[in-house]
Amino acid sequence: MAQPAAASRTRGKKITVPGKTTLGLRVNGAERTLTVAPWTTLLDALRINLDLTGTKKGCDHGQCGACTVLIDGRRVLSCLTLAVMTQGTDVTTIEGLAQDGKLHPLQQAFIDHDAFQCGYCTPGQICSAVGLINEGKARSADEIRELMSGNICRCGAYTAILAAIEEAIANGAPRSGDGR
Repeated sequence: MAQPAAASRTRGKKITVPGKTTLGLRVNGAERTLTVAPWTTLLDALRINLDLTGTKKGCDHGQCGACTVLIDGRRVLSCLTLAVMTQGTDVTTIEGLAQDGKLHPLQQAFIDHDAFQCGYCTPGQICSAVGLINEGKARSADEIRELMSGNICRCGAYTAILAAIEEAIANGAPRSGDGR
């Protein structure tokens, strides 16, 4: 049987794999240095290299929102973002939202409204909602629903999630995760 053309061209040739890269990241206000392969996602760098396991790996394809973090205050799917792309930015995870031992108003609103059931999607939901507040675009329940549509909750806690976000907006929740 004939060999595929690509296989015959590479037979006997040594394939060079890029070496690891050292990165300087600012995560939750702290400067961190990592040495990772250039293809390491931000999600894996956070969970594996920095032991920040609040950010969840759901689908690993950018479809569920469980891995949402904030980069310079904007919502980003960390499973689709290479860690090397985040040098010089402020990365905020769920662990970095609380300040001086006090929960972020959105975190407290999620507790007050029981806006989680299994809790797996909660970090991504909260980070996405903080980003939504930072964007200043959500003025109605329908706009909140649309802007949060990339975050899936398998337990179906959407009504409570919406109520928590509405309360945080109504109470003037501060912008967060943007280096301020």
